[in-house]
Amino acid sequence: MRLSWPWSSRAEDRFETWIAKRHEERVLAGETTPVGPHPDEVFLRELASRSKRISLSDSRVDHAASCAVCMGRLLTLRQQYQSRRQKLVLATSVAACVFLVVGALIVRNAVQNRSATVNTAVTSQTVDLWDAGTVRGEQPGQLQSVSLPAAFVRLKIILPRFSPAGRYVIAVTRDQAGSRVLAQSTADAMPQGQQQTLAVDLDLRRAEAGTYFLATTHEQDQAAYYYPLQIK
Repeated sequence: MRLSWPWSSRAEDRFETWIAKRHEERVLAGETTPVGPHPDEVFLRELASRSKRISLSDSRVDHAASCAVCMGRLLTLRQQYQSRRQKLVLATSVAACVFLVVGALIVRNAVQNRSATVNTAVTSQTVDLWDAGTVRGEQPGQLQSVSLPAAFVRLKIILPRFSPAGRYVIAVTRDQAGSRVLAQSTADAMPQGQQQTLAVDLDLRRAEAGTYFLATTHEQDQAAYYYPLQIK
């Protein structure tokens, strides 16, 4: 009957224990002289790695269990085998961790990119102030109300009648003092027929819904014109 190498399903390795027991049995039986020639290196390596190709009835196994020279080489090979196996397990664990981290980063970046794409979507809006009444600074008056979304807005403004050409500062503020600016941009007014128009980009994504003011200031004018603004 051909006996196969004993494979343990448990975590501990019983190789050295089995060899020691086999050696003890041979010594107690009075068999202190190794039987046969020394096994070759290939056989000792297979024995150290517990290859299934090796039968326990092989005479070379008995020789290795009772030969001090073979036993020393066998234990050295066994240590090398265990060291390689530990390195392999470590490398596999590290590779798995790296894979998980990279996967998590890819998923996070995909979510962030998707969110950024949504958040940076440009909304085009037109504000017509052609017939709007205006007041400078904090002077009271009947003003035209403007409504804009809480988004990245590409805003086209038709300026009030008789507005001069030139550069304008366009701002969204919390008050008519202009001290709490939420967003601001500059643009040159361009004539379109009798009207002066300009286009600016305003980032209102962080604005909370509520009442604000849309302010226009000509480069040669020290005072701003304010229009009530609702951000939704």
